[in-house]
Amino acid sequence: MNTNKWLSQNTYSLSGKLVAVSGATGGIGKELCSYLAALGADLLLLDRNEIRSNALRDSLLNKYPALSVRRLALDLENVGNVRSAAEELKKLKPDYLIFNAGAYHIPRHKTALALENVFQINFLSPYYLARSLKECGTHIVAVSSIALFYSKTDQSDIDFSSRTKSNLIYGNSKRFLTAALFGLFKDSDKLSVVHPGITFTNITAHYPPIIFALIKHPMKVIFMRPKKAALSILKGVFESTQSGEWIGPRLFNIWGLPKKQSLNFCDKKEAAFIEKAADNLYSQMKKADG
Repeated sequence: MNTNKWLSQNTYSLSGKLVAVSGATGGIGKELCSYLAALGADLLLLDRNEIRSNALRDSLLNKYPALSVRRLALDLENVGNVRSAAEELKKLKPDYLIFNAGAYHIPRHKTALALENVFQINFLSPYYLARSLKECGTHIVAVSSIALFYSKTDQSDIDFSSRTKSNLIYGNSKRFLTAALFGLFKDSDKLSVVHPGITFTNITAHYPPIIFALIKHPMKVIFMRPKKAALSILKGVFESTQSGEWIGPRLFNIWGLPKKQSLNFCDKKEAAFIEKAADNLYSQMKKADG
């Protein structure tokens, strides 16, 4: 099945719907926004980089002149900014909020909550926004990752601050996000957990220059391009998931058009710990200075 046929069978008009997207200016984000714009959605770009956001806006308007697109500054590392953005989003009441932004191999430091910034960006800030908007009826589309299978929660080191391997740190943050959102929306149909498989974007461009030059082109050949990987996220706009389900590439979670599949990555005890930790961290973030 080609992409156009899949789109005609799995999507419908989003005219009059406000869709907020974090990480809109990245490789998958741009493709996702293009799909959303083609379906008639009003777009709200959640991004910290105004120049890149404006460039994306101009590019989308050039292709879709009638598009409604605006920007809301969001820096997922910045506790104060995330809280301010949450208040603004509650006023705007987006129909959908897509957590596409993510951090993998970046310089590490502690946030205002004394947490690793990768953990803050990938887990706590999206969780805070989702929880803040839950009563607004906003449908949350959370981008998870197959990296959540790489590790298991450490109750003595929840943000993996003692670890050094990026894949473990990233995987732990996605493990927390996925389990915490399953708990938060256990009695709701307003959650879709999705994942794009493996694709070539800026998040994979963290290797040393020589190694990156060697793997760059093979990765583009072996794995799906962002345009196709974005379809798994788009499907989350139109199909909800329950606890123990996610939407991603149908073949080994890496290739093919998206499909809802079962997800078994943690037991009840670990899930309960994550939910309790998420609740405590949400309360801390709500009260924190800065």
